[in-house]
Amino acid sequence: MQSLEVRIMKTKWKNASSLDLNGENQQDANGLCDMITVLKGRRPGSTPNRDSGMWAHSMTVQDYQDLIDRGWRRSGKYVYKPVMNQTCCPQYTIRCRPLQFQPSKSHKKVLKKMLKFLAKGEVPKGSCEDEPMDSTMDDAVAGDFALINKLDIQCDLKTLSDDIKESLESEGKNSKKEEPQELLQSQDFVGEKLGSGEPSHSVKVHTVPKPGKGADLSKPPCRKAKEIRKERKRLKLMQQNPAGELEGFQAQGHPPSLFPPKAKSNQPKSLEDLIFESLPENASHKLEVRVVRSSPPSSQFKATLLESYQVYKRYQMVIHKNPPDTPTESQVRLVPVSFEDPEFKSSFSQSFSLYVKYQVAIHQDPPDECGKTEAETPPNGPDCGYGSFHQQYWLDGKIIAVGVIDILPNCVSSVYLYYDPDYSFLSLGVYSALREIAFTRQLHEKTSQLSYYYMGFYIHSCPKMKYKGQYRPSDLLCPETYVWVPIEQCLPSLENSKYCRFNQDPEAVDEDRSTEPDRLQVFHKRAIMPYGVYKKQQKDPSEEAAVLQYASLVGQKCSERMLLFRN
Repeated sequence: MQSLEVRIMKTKWKNASSLDLNGENQQDANGLCDMITVLKGRRPGSTPNRDSGMWAHSMTVQDYQDLIDRGWRRSGKYVYKPVMNQTCCPQYTIRCRPLQFQPSKSHKKVLKKMLKFLAKGEVPKGSCEDEPMDSTMDDAVAGDFALINKLDIQCDLKTLSDDIKESLESEGKNSKKEEPQELLQSQDFVGEKLGSGEPSHSVKVHTVPKPGKGADLSKPPCRKAKEIRKERKRLKLMQQNPAGELEGFQAQGHPPSLFPPKAKSNQPKSLEDLIFESLPENASHKLEVRVVRSSPPSSQFKATLLESYQVYKRYQMVIHKNPPDTPTESQVRLVPVSFEDPEFKSSFSQSFSLYVKYQVAIHQDPPDECGKTEAETPPNGPDCGYGSFHQQYWLDGKIIAVGVIDILPNCVSSVYLYYDPDYSFLSLGVYSALREIAFTRQLHEKTSQLSYYYMGFYIHSCPKMKYKGQYRPSDLLCPETYVWVPIEQCLPSLENSKYCRFNQDPEAVDEDRSTEPDRLQVFHKRAIMPYGVYKKQQKDPSEEAAVLQYASLVGQKCSERMLLFRN
């Protein structure tokens, strides 16, 4: 770990809603309300990647929104930004567009699995690992041929052979006897070579010709099973109503192998329809999702903290193999980072001690009052207000999972999920993500600018983090210009290089880059001053380089709102 460089920042925030993501929410029109300690090194518990990090004892929602739009991310009270062009596994901020989101087949499968469990108590057979361990690519990325190495296909050979035989028999005696055998052989070949998985309708199956021989042109081309089923249905309708609607449909110029358009009632169900599908009165289980404020802690949060902690502790022990004595109950409030690194733990203690001293000296707060806050619910914001929340999943009166989320001015940001390992078969990672997308859409109805769902970091080279690209449509953040680019445009570049500049305009630059560093706000000797005034008092040549690096990381807007503490 690199040597630590400790800095303190605070944000000047006037007449606006503010939030402390970790319990210090202050609304003081004449004061300061953000305090952050900046570290140079790596985040705790991680491999030796290169990060720029900060302790965030308090932070406004707008500041955090601007920071995550520049590639920052929080883990508990620690806020960090990977050095993208130096780390071994570049981490790109990813967001989903919930207003245009349509669940994929695998998403629907998870939702149906939950409904079957709630309605009938059905438990799926076999092992059902959670989403990050699932390397299967669903149909959301089926079109991205550049990143598909293997396509899993599941063929019901018996049903297919029956369909083919019945269809061929109905077509008359002109069909050759060899044709069904050849088709069946073709499907056997697919099942043997590609394995099993979700069915795909985009794969053409051909029998491998014998050496020196090509396709037998005397035989009709192989037909897809889907077309054969359509033909069977068409023939059945003609038998039932020879001169009815089907004739009229064909008379309009439609090919006989096609069907009339489906009725409007057969339109795909929305995400909300799938999630909130009605259950029978005698349903086996009852699931309830509650959103409780965790910072500042609501009465519901305090009342359920112990039960939530027990779920978190068991999750960490079973899934992450943590020892039984960690984590502590206090750490679960906003999902902790690891405190095993003594240097990291020491830096936190020092920064928080300095924070308390500042609050007492500048704001005359009693020491025991530092950290006590009130929730902020602006009139134009969501009904629950902005800030940090726990989305609790209650099954039959007990907590089985908790999703930690931040509600920010423009998005719902997913921080962490922990769950009871006994319910891994429900794919709670996928299910909770879909519920959070639906929750974002719900908040958007009241707060129109809140229209995105941030999923943290996308790591293309890591299968456990790659699954996030399956929630479409989604965008990745360009690490150089900080503009959002559709993920489909980014994937070809990521196949060739781990680190990529997604913005294809070579002339484009970071619009919020630090262009006026002298306007950066500094807190020095209990006085607030622009950096232009502060630097005239300094003789250390390395001081300017350190300040300019900080300004480039947080951007011009945040550098003017937040105070950089210089000792």
